[in-house]
Amino acid sequence: MANSYLTNLFGRSPIRPLQEHMSKVFGCVSQLKPLLQAMVDDDQDEVRRIQRIISQLENDADSMKKELRNHLPKGLFMPIDRRDLLELLLMQDNIANRAKDIAGLIVGRKMTVPKAMHTLFLQYGDCSINAVAKALDVINELDELLETGFRGLEVERVEEMITEINTIESETDKNQVELRDMLFAMEDDLRPTDVMFTYRLLEWIGNVGDYAEKVGSRLQLLLAK
Repeated sequence: MANSYLTNLFGRSPIRPLQEHMSKVFGCVSQLKPLLQAMVDDDQDEVRRIQRIISQLENDADSMKKELRNHLPKGLFMPIDRRDLLELLLMQDNIANRAKDIAGLIVGRKMTVPKAMHTLFLQYGDCSINAVAKALDVINELDELLETGFRGLEVERVEEMITEINTIESETDKNQVELRDMLFAMEDDLRPTDVMFTYRLLEWIGNVGDYAEKVGSRLQLLLAK
């Protein structure tokens, strides 16, 4: 009875489910690396195979999101404000959604990119994936942040990690600009629809890094409270 009362009062910590969701999100996003490689190799069978994996992982992440959202404790003493946690969850969800969008676009359009863009294109994808990996590291530090009351050396450590996300995202933005310039220079030699969807693909790959950066920014706001 006493344990039940304390659980109702303080609520079960939602931190572990949030971390598990982010881990699943990263699992989904990490599949973009072999997907983009298969795309530049024009291996359509491999592209479709990886697209199915990404779709399943995104569905799994979506189920985890709904489970966490529907069972968030309503106790008086949540370790993190309910609204802040829901916003973090939404940002994490956006990452997996965009990875699924990218895979669907590549399969649906049987997309390729000009050979001259291949090296930078794959580097661009890696940057976005790395940003999500670092965002996962930050989310996994929430336990320690709570234990230290969002103070001390642990806060400095997390702030350094958030700075790393921002640095990676800056590199991602730089790559995107270079790729857009390359594509612009080739437009006259490509089909207009291919150009349009390649710009969209570049934008969506950049979104993955953007959303990872927003996860870090949200954590930074929590540290400032």
